Amino acid sequence: QVQLVESGGGSVQPGGSLRLSCAASGIIFSIYAMAWYRQAPGKQRELVATITVGGITNYADSVKGRFTISRDNAKNTVYLQMNSLKPEDTAVYYCNAERPINVGYLKYWGQGTQVTVSS
Repeated sequence: QVQLVESGGGSVQPGGSLRLSCAASGIIFSIYAMAWYRQAPGKQRELVATITVGGITNYADSVKGRFTISRDNAKNTVYLQMNSLKPEDTAVYYCNAERPINVGYLKYWGQGTQVTVSS
């Protein structure tokens, strides 16, 4: 059974930091590209950051320079370090694992963790 379990969300003031973690089980973690998405109330889910199997990272323009995605294959965990948080970063953050297969992509999602940035 595949599980992606996010943790580390919470409430923080503008300018603060949070570190999200996503622990994976039931998959060979090292062969999956990992990503963080977020969904704010009334908005579509959007891609925040990705990290490939080889460790190449990519970020949404809105978080570049503030967020850092990383992975620890020994711990089957992907992280999202979020600094200089803004109210517009408020959302539910979801972990995603993905790898290509013959007919497309195999994707798994976590249950999400709430991040609230407010004074």
